[in-house]
Amino acid sequence: MAQKKEPSFRQSVDLMFNRAVALMDLPPGLEQKIKVCNATYTVRFGVRLRGQIQTFTGYRSVHSEHMEPVKGGIRYSMGVNQDEVEALAALMTYKCALVETPFGGAKGGLCIDPRQYDEHELEQITRRFAYELAKRDLIHPSQNVPAPDMGTGEREMAWIADQYARMNTTEINARACVTGKPLHGGGIAGRVEATGRGVQYALHEFFRHPEDIAQAGLAGTLDGKRVVVQGLGNVGYHAASFLAAEDGAKVIGIIERDGALVDENGLDVEAVHQWISNHGGVSGYADATYVEDGAKILEIDCDILIPAALEGVINLSNAAKISAKLIIEAANGPVTAGADDILRERGVVIIPDLFANGGGVTVSYFEWVKNLSHIRFGRMQRRQEEARHQLVFNELESLSDQTKSEWRLSPDFKQKYLRGADELELVRSGLDDTMRAAYQSMREVWHGREDVGDLRVAAYLVAIGRVADSYRAKGL
Repeated sequence: MAQKKEPSFRQSVDLMFNRAVALMDLPPGLEQKIKVCNATYTVRFGVRLRGQIQTFTGYRSVHSEHMEPVKGGIRYSMGVNQDEVEALAALMTYKCALVETPFGGAKGGLCIDPRQYDEHELEQITRRFAYELAKRDLIHPSQNVPAPDMGTGEREMAWIADQYARMNTTEINARACVTGKPLHGGGIAGRVEATGRGVQYALHEFFRHPEDIAQAGLAGTLDGKRVVVQGLGNVGYHAASFLAAEDGAKVIGIIERDGALVDENGLDVEAVHQWISNHGGVSGYADATYVEDGAKILEIDCDILIPAALEGVINLSNAAKISAKLIIEAANGPVTAGADDILRERGVVIIPDLFANGGGVTVSYFEWVKNLSHIRFGRMQRRQEEARHQLVFNELESLSDQTKSEWRLSPDFKQKYLRGADELELVRSGLDDTMRAAYQSMREVWHGREDVGDLRVAAYLVAIGRVADSYRAKGL
């Protein structure tokens, strides 16, 4: 019997798309229009480094322009290639539609190992890459807005924004050409933590529904749930940190590129993160059991598995051995289409990537709006909110004095009630609302249709339906 072949990342995205559209009544032409990638630009540019010219290859792919600008991160990795970038751009289209941000899908990548270059060299490379994209309008506030992804962060986004502004000296909205910038460079409070925070809010919403919890073979709340996190980068770290510190979950396993750490009593996420920052990996960390073959820890018994790094880590070779009851895809495409089939047959519930990691693009949307409006959130209404709350508080105090009863307001009520929301609180509120609404739209399809057996198909059905509606509204 021939061994089942593992689909590539791009094939996985296409297979999952096909599974969903088979349950829809789309005209064949529209189905093809939504599926195909509109355009991919490949750039090869030279930068003089260390006494010689080094040539780099980069990509910017636009999957769908049913809404503009198109949105999607730029990753720096040696694994970057055209197929991967186009698959990620397609995921961005569906993700933006699902979480209702008014963007089309795009993605960018540079084939580079950022650890091999110092900061000044990386700045030269990033600025040249940004120049090559911007001069073709592949970076533009109203057409194509990148963001951070694997291997990039606030620093790189600040360089890109500055490079664009230098090239467009009279563009008043230049800062809106990219999101994920530092707070003092046109960024927004809560953007760095956004994807990890979104994973937390996604789990909060899942655990609000006893029927869904039972389907995963779980019970109760997040408190005490045993969690394994694969990849303690920006997304994995924030998700693990929030779940442990705020929800009482126990992070019993952390998997990194050089191995894994395990502790049944729960790992100190902050201490492990600090160790990785200082040493580049988990090897040598003293307060937990070190396992050299980190991938094996994906298979240990746990309640929730959070793959938060690369695509394809759960595949045909290990899907049958996964013991987690619930998988939430903090990374893009961590479960291959082949593995997805096996896990579904075994009854494992998967919260899919296009919903689970939608926090990043949601808060990117807030940052883009902030840049276009040229005012931080909360500036106009915060003190007015406080003044209105003061009126209510004064009335309550007056009632208390008039009745002469023992009834008293709790000591910190005044401080909490009077304080108007700042930008961070408004961002978190908007993100929480977005994740709740997106989950509800998936859940409606998941439980409302007999031919939909899992959340991933439900997510694709919702997203593709919204993209189709956009194209129809354009007259296509």
